[in-house]
Parts: sequence; C-alpha cells; structure tokens
Amino acid sequence: MNFWSIYQHGFARVAACTGHTVIADPLANAEAVLRQAQACARDGVAVAVFPELGLTGYSIEDLLLQDPVLDEVEQALRNVVAGSADLLPVLVVGAPLRHRHRIYNCAVIVHRGRILGVAPKSYPPNYREFYERRQIASGENERGGTIRVGGVEVPFGIDLLFEAEDVPGLVLHAEICEDMWVPVPPSAEAALAGATVLANLSGSPITVGRAEDRRLLCRAASARCLAAYVYSAAGLGESTTDLSWDGQTMIYENGALLAETDRFASDDQYAVADVDLDLLRQERHRMGTFDDNRRAHAGRTDDFRRVPFRLDAPTADLGLRRRVERFPFVPADADRLALDCYEAYNIQVAGLQQRLAAIGGPKVVIGVSGGLDSTHALIVAARAMDRARRPRSDILAFTLPGFATSDHTKDNAHKLMNSLGVTAAELDITPTARLMLKEMGHPFAAGEPVYDVTFENVQAGLRTDYLFRLANQRGGIVLGTGDLSELALGWSTYGVGDQMSHYNVNSGVPKTLIQHLIRWVIGSEQFDEETAKTLAAILDTEISPELVPGEEMQSTESKIGPYALHDFTLFHVLRYGFRPSKIAFLAWHAWHEADAGAWPPGFPEAKRVAYDLAEIRRWLEVFCRRFFAFAQFKRSAMPNGPKVSAGGSLSPRGDWRAPSDGNAAAWLRDLGRIDA
Repeated sequence: MNFWSIYQHGFARVAACTGHTVIADPLANAEAVLRQAQACARDGVAVAVFPELGLTGYSIEDLLLQDPVLDEVEQALRNVVAGSADLLPVLVVGAPLRHRHRIYNCAVIVHRGRILGVAPKSYPPNYREFYERRQIASGENERGGTIRVGGVEVPFGIDLLFEAEDVPGLVLHAEICEDMWVPVPPSAEAALAGATVLANLSGSPITVGRAEDRRLLCRAASARCLAAYVYSAAGLGESTTDLSWDGQTMIYENGALLAETDRFASDDQYAVADVDLDLLRQERHRMGTFDDNRRAHAGRTDDFRRVPFRLDAPTADLGLRRRVERFPFVPADADRLALDCYEAYNIQVAGLQQRLAAIGGPKVVIGVSGGLDSTHALIVAARAMDRARRPRSDILAFTLPGFATSDHTKDNAHKLMNSLGVTAAELDITPTARLMLKEMGHPFAAGEPVYDVTFENVQAGLRTDYLFRLANQRGGIVLGTGDLSELALGWSTYGVGDQMSHYNVNSGVPKTLIQHLIRWVIGSEQFDEETAKTLAAILDTEISPELVPGEEMQSTESKIGPYALHDFTLFHVLRYGFRPSKIAFLAWHAWHEADAGAWPPGFPEAKRVAYDLAEIRRWLEVFCRRFFAFAQFKRSAMPNGPKVSAGGSLSPRGDWRAPSDGNAAAWLRDLGRIDA
C-alpha cells in the first residue's frame, strides 16, 4: 500500500462547485464547468457536483422551452463530455433535456469522455416563487428507462447508482433541489439501495433564513442515510428580476459538516472534502435498523440500477481534506466542549443518584488519591448527594498512602475532602503491606529494593480490600474511580484491586476527557472557590500510580504510552472498527505538527506536543497487544457504570462484547502493512 494516499485508506475526495452563471448561454457555462473540473482534477477530486440547470441558468423561466437554448444544451454537453476525457472527476452537471414530449430538469453524470447516465428531478415545485411545472416534467416515475443524449442512448431515471469499481464503497446518486425538501426524498431510497455519496444540484434562490434550512436538511439527510451529502446551489449570474442567489455549497458526512464555501461570492467557489467511505460502511454494519428499513422498502430499492465506472484514482500523497480531532472524545470547539462536559458530568451524577436511590440510599465509600480520576469521582459523588438532598458527610472518603505516595498528592486529597465537606480519613496501608510482603517471602521484606508487579499490586489490592471492608462496616458501597482508557489497556489491578467496585461512575469516561470535565466544573462554578483552587492544583499533577518508592515521579505514560494516542486509537476502534494502518494515517494527520489545527480550550501550552509516525506506530502496537490480546478479561468483569460518550463504552453488557482469550494477530499484521 501507499501509506500516504487517501484512496488507500477508504477516502474519496468530493467537491461541491458553484460559480458565475451566464443566463441562457450553455456554451459559456460549459466552459465554466470544465474550468472548475480541471481545477478539481488537479486537486484529486473523485466527484464534482454543479448547480441545478447549470448549463442554462436556473432562472430563465420560459426560455427553457426555446429551441436555440435546448439545441445549445446538446452542444454544451458534447463539449463537457469531450473535455472530461482526460479528467479524474465524475462530473454531475445540471441541464434541461428533451425527452418524449416534455423537458426534464436533469443531473447528467459525465466521466472520462462519456455520459454514464441521466437522473431527472422528481418533484418540480409549484408554490410561492417557484413555477417549474409550467416548463418541467416530473421525473418521479422515471425508472428503468433510457434517454438519447448527444446521439447516444444512456440510462435515464431516478433509480441510478454510479459505482466505482476500483474505489470500494464509492456509490453515487443524484437528486435535484426540491427533491430533498419532500418527506421521502429520492436520496433516502438510494441510500437504502447502496448509495454512499448523495449529490444535490440546487437552484434555490436565497431568502432570509433559507441557508440554515438547507444546512438542517443536508445534515439530517447525511445522518439519517448514513451517507455523504454534497450540495451545490446556484450563485451570481442568475436573474435577479424577482430573486437573489447566494451560491451555497456544503458537504456533510453522517451529520458532520466537512466543508462549505463563502456565500455571495463573485467568482468560482468549490468546497472540497475527503469523505470516509469506511466510516459510512461501518456505521451501516453496526446500525442494523438501516438494513431493516431497506428490506421494508425492498420493492423499490431492489430495482435500482448500478452503472459501473473506473475512477483510476491517484496514488500520490494528496494530503487529507477533512478535520481530524486530536482528541476525538474532546471537541476543540469551545461551545461543543462545554455542552459535552455538561452532559457527561450530569450523566455520571444522574447514574450514581439513581443507583443509590434504588438500593436504599447507602453511604458512598471512595478512595481519594489526589489524582484526576478519584478527584472527578469524588466531585460527582458530592453533586449526587446534593441532588438527593443528602449531606455530603454521607460520603466516606479515605486517602490511603502507600510506600511511594507523595506529600503533594496526599495534601491535595486532604484539601479536596475538607473543602467538599465529606467525612474524611487517612488510612496508611504500609504496615499491612509490609506484613503481607513478609508473609509472602517477598525480597522487599528482607530489605531488597525489588519493586515488581507483586510489590505494586499488594498496595493496589490492599487499598481496594480496605475500601470494601469499610463499606461493609459502615453501610456503604465502594465507588470506583478507574476510567475508560485504563479499562481498554488493562491498566488496573484485577479483582481485589482498582478494577473492582460496587459502581463506577468513571468507567465510560476516557482519560483525555477527565481533565476537561474538572476544568468545566471549575469554570462553571459547580463548587466554592476553595474547592476550585484545589481542583486546579490537581489538574497540574503528573498522572502516576505512585507505587514505587525512590522514583521522582512514576509516570504512567512513560510506561504504557501517551493517553492522547491511546484514546485516539480507542475511539476509532470502538466507534468505527478501523484498521490500525488507517488509524495511524489519521493520527499522523492529527498529531504530526503541534502548531497545526485546533486544541481543546484550556489545554496547557506546555503539553501541546507532536508525534511522528514512528511514535504513533510504536504506541499503536502497544494498544493492539494490550487491548485485543490482554485486557479483555478485566473489562469483561467490570462493575456497573453509565455509558457517557457516543464514542462507545467497554461494558460487556452494553457496547462491547469480545472474548477474554482473543489475540491481536490480525491487527498487528495490518499494522505491518505501513510502508512509510
């Protein structure tokens, strides 16, 4: 494979084009189409969509019935076909065509010197400013037919899918303007029949508020149809006798805006984006109701015709024309992040509140280390008590220092417990740990500096053991603090250890989101100023289990890798099932340059790092080995806890079912395909 080629990773580059139309001058408009088509070809575009009736102008009214115009449309199409012979993109061009006794408003699909097919508009509007049925016939019932264009008979109908034989998943369908405004648009049936790229050639004069209506419909169509939706509206040059035009173009994919252009531009505009065909395929695989819906409408969807073509896509490095979030669980947009944090925090609070109410209102027993995870679980518990109108003293919080607990983290733990008003205590586990190590005959008990996994797990296990016994003694449940990222990597002590609890509010929250949740809690003033000050100090603390004495700081990420990269991989594995080679490609584009792209609000400048491909590949291998071949037995026995992110959870009862004795061979082999 050529690692740097988007077409090797399941992407297809598409464009929504608009420009200056010359009224009733098809030859001039054909030149404009080819000019933009050539620019799209240089950009590596696979599909380029142009506005409705772009070869004549949408607003020419009864001039659509004039033979000189219609004759020149035929010549203009011949020019476009001839000019496309050596061009990469499939061109989706708007033109009025004579067929039988009527004129049809058509999308003409052209590629490499031939017309692949023609799709007529299904629903010409006749209301308010629209009067199309005066000139235009409805194509609503045109299925299975042909039309003669330029002396050649080609497929004609709304039932046409244009499928690239050499780009898996690239299946194109075209509809026209009003078609997307009706309750059951042609594109919906086309998507059920297999279309992944839905093109809309639009005239659509602009009035106040209509641009947002278009966005709503395009976004909804792409989300509902699990498809890309490519929209192109007519711009300047159209008649302003009674209307005006803004040339809006948009590309949506599964509900997400990938690209758009400025409106009311005076020159050529085209939005370009790389559509992820793998993502769309995976979403359809997962959402079984999509195919259930296809079977419910099989009487129509099974009759769609497929028109094959070869794209002969470039294999060179074209870059990547889509935004890739560094932190897919943490949006860089400030408003979106604030909403996500609000929802995530309240999901956790509501989950715990309901669990406590359902089991008789026990107290909450929690271990507080002064690290991010236990801090966040504690402030969730505090708010749950507030909501239930119970005193925070019903939270029994313990800090349990061991051999390597630092004064800094212990001090933060005490400050936080005190400022929140919970019942706070300190229980030193080192005497019990020494006794256990001695009775086991561990070298540490004889004075040897042996700090192996047994040494670490004795401490982690004792902490949990104490918490469970304290819960027995004092009428409480143990609140877990481990997060989604630790579950994925198996970075926890199994059984009597931090893997276990009675209920875990953090099990659906990735490590990279926790810091932003705490930052949001501070910024939204959920607690008093003293608590906020302590929370800020905890945010500045290195992630560490603090189990090995003598080390300045036992950094978790130095041992298992950056959580930023692991969460990046986890999201794309859980949500989309992507191959490691594709995840590496996406990660490189997201992470190879620290100064490029957006960072989440409030993310510390000093931690804005970059990763090269070698580092990305190294930690991807670590993830694959740990996640697929090791960690599942811990995850499959995880306690209850709420799902938080749409990116997925690891609950064996919910989002993720996988064998505990699997292996990573297939993922490692794919990782080995990287040739860069």
